[in-house]
Amino acid sequence: MAIGTLSEVVLDCPDPVALGDFYAEILGWKVVHEADDWVTISGDDGGIKLAFQLAPDYKPPVWPDAEHPQQFHLDIRVPDLAKGTADVLALGAVKHHHQPGQGDGFIVFLDPAGHPFCLVD
Repeated sequence: MAIGTLSEVVLDCPDPVALGDFYAEILGWKVVHEADDWVTISGDDGGIKLAFQLAPDYKPPVWPDAEHPQQFHLDIRVPDLAKGTADVLALGAVKHHHQPGQGDGFIVFLDPAGHPFCLVD
């Protein structure tokens, strides 16, 4: 029996509004809460939410460097990997130089705050 239910995943970042807008655009979600130090986005189903918390001294992970590990990453499934790539790059993502599964159906990117995420076909 579960003790609780996952309600949201929270990412530290230097600009919660900008990062919230970035992921809302990728996922087709909307901002459901916005404050100076916290932004929450959610899909229409009201399921799991993503939140972005102000961390003034935020330092992005340096992956795959074990000294500054990624800690976690998001996998975002897309129907067309090439189109998804073009779309996230246009939003400000950067394709990571390290691509461990080249040709295995996923591509690693960094969001505008430096968090790794993958587009998966």
